[in-house]
Amino acid sequence: MKVVVLLGGNSAERDVSIASGVQVAKALRTAGHEVVAIDTARGALSSAEELRLLAGGVRKIPPGTEALAILKGDSSALSKNGQLRNSDVVFLALHGGTGEDGTIQAMLDLAGLSYTGSGHAPSAMAMDKDVSKQLFRAAGIPTPDWLMAPANTEVNIDAIGLPAVVKPNTQGSTIGLTIVQEATGLSSAIEEAKRYDEEVMIERFVPGRELTVGILEDRALPPGEIIPKRSDIFDYESKYQPGGAEEIFPATLSPDQVHEIQDLALKAHRALKLGAYSRVDFRLDEAGIFWCLEVNTLPGMTSASLLPKAAKAAGIEFEELCDRIVRIAAHPPQVRPD
Repeated sequence: MKVVVLLGGNSAERDVSIASGVQVAKALRTAGHEVVAIDTARGALSSAEELRLLAGGVRKIPPGTEALAILKGDSSALSKNGQLRNSDVVFLALHGGTGEDGTIQAMLDLAGLSYTGSGHAPSAMAMDKDVSKQLFRAAGIPTPDWLMAPANTEVNIDAIGLPAVVKPNTQGSTIGLTIVQEATGLSSAIEEAKRYDEEVMIERFVPGRELTVGILEDRALPPGEIIPKRSDIFDYESKYQPGGAEEIFPATLSPDQVHEIQDLALKAHRALKLGAYSRVDFRLDEAGIFWCLEVNTLPGMTSASLLPKAAKAAGIEFEELCDRIVRIAAHPPQVRPD
C-alpha cells in the first residue's frame, strides 16, 4: 500500500513525534509498503533527512514555545499535498496539538482519506482531560478527584488536598506538569501549565505504582509497569532519555489484578469511542485501587515505546504492529470484536 506517515508538526511533543514517525516509516517499508514521511510543519522528508533523524534522539527538554511558533504549519496546504491525496492510508505519528486533538483527523475525514488512530470527535474528547475524566466517572472507572483552575484567580486547594498535580488540560508527555507539595507553589505551577494551555487541571496526586495498558483491535495487551529513576513521576526526561525509567512488560501483578486493569482499560477506551489502538495510563495505590489517569489516542510509536513493548509482550513485533495498524485503517472492521 501507499502510506504517508505524518510526523513532527508544531506541538510541544514535536521531537517525540519525529522519533515515532521515522521509525514507523522504516518499519512499514520493511513490511513491504511504499512510504513517504511528511513533517506537517515543513513538508516531505528526503531519504537523507530520515536517516539523520533516525540516528538522533529526543532532547532532554521539549522545544520552547518560541521555537514552536516558527513552525506554524498549514493544514490547508497539507490537504492539497499530492502525495497525501494519492495515499491508501495516512499513518498518524503525531503527538499533541492539532495532530492529536481531532483537527488533522477532521481534515482527513473531509478529504475522504483513511488514517490510523481514532476519529476526530473521540480524539478531541480524549485530548481534553476534563471531558475524558467525566466520561470515566460515568462509566464507573476510578479516576483521581480534580478541578479546573479559574483563569485569573487562586484556586481553593482544600477540595483536592496536597500534594496535587497541576497540568495543562490538553497536553501530553507530562509537558507543563508540576507536582505541588505546598499551597504556596500553586500559583507558579498554574502559570507554568498556562504556557501550554489556557485551561489548567488540578488533580489529586495518587502515590503508588505507575502502570499502563495498550489496546489493540479492542483487546487489552499485557499491562506494563514504569519505574522512573529520577523522579516520583514518569516525566518528560524519564520517558525519552536512556536509563530514565525501568519499563517492565508484563508487569508483576496477580491474575486477578491483570484482569481488573485490562477490563478498566477497555472500559476507558470504549467510553471515549476510540478506534483501533490506544494506551491507558493508571496508578495503583496501596489499597489496591487502579486509578485511571488518561488515555493516549496516538501513543509513542518507536520500537522502545510503551505500546510496542506491550505488543511485543503479546508476541507482536514492531514491524507487524505497524503493518496491522495500517491494514486496520485501510479496512476498518464493521463490527467491534467480542
